[in-house]
Amino acid sequence: MDPEHYYVDLAEAYLRGMGDKPEQEGLRLHRFKRTAMLPRVRRVLGVLRAFAPKTIVDIGSGRGVFLWPLLDEFDEVQVVATDLAQHRLAHVAAVRRGGVERLHTTRANACNLPLANDAVDMVTALEVLEHLENPGAAARELIRVARTAVVVSVPSKADDNPEHIQLFNKDSLTELLTVAGARSVNIDYVLNHIVAVATV
Repeated sequence: MDPEHYYVDLAEAYLRGMGDKPEQEGLRLHRFKRTAMLPRVRRVLGVLRAFAPKTIVDIGSGRGVFLWPLLDEFDEVQVVATDLAQHRLAHVAAVRRGGVERLHTTRANACNLPLANDAVDMVTALEVLEHLENPGAAARELIRVARTAVVVSVPSKADDNPEHIQLFNKDSLTELLTVAGARSVNIDYVLNHIVAVATV
């Protein structure tokens, strides 16, 4: 694997953690392609550098489009990856078993997180809120468990993804996070996306 194009260390951890299972499931190492160059990912990593968190919960980690660059960029941060899809969490758990012990997983609904108030320094939720029937409930949960800030990204314009059932603009996303309890909200537009930083 070319380290310029793949998160090699994480892919190797995944293979170690999978043991003999990759032969049964296929290697699927494409999930470890580098994605830090995506504008929304790059912007969120920049925000995290400014806040320097020690603990992060990543909501809706999915295939790792943001999770892998997060782990690659911040090699001492404790990260809890959440998702509703058990098969996605199984791949993340394999990375932990393979040696990335600061990575944890929990199956969780964004609208009802199994975490205490102020549980972590920051919460990230990239490409999550547009999928939810009740994004307000999720926003309240994100704010509740974060000590410092919440960072979210959403599409900035309509697309043809049938799973995108919400469309936000600067005002509606600011209102969503403010009503949820954010002290302040800063909005940035990056290529086809909105990135919001809500301080708590």
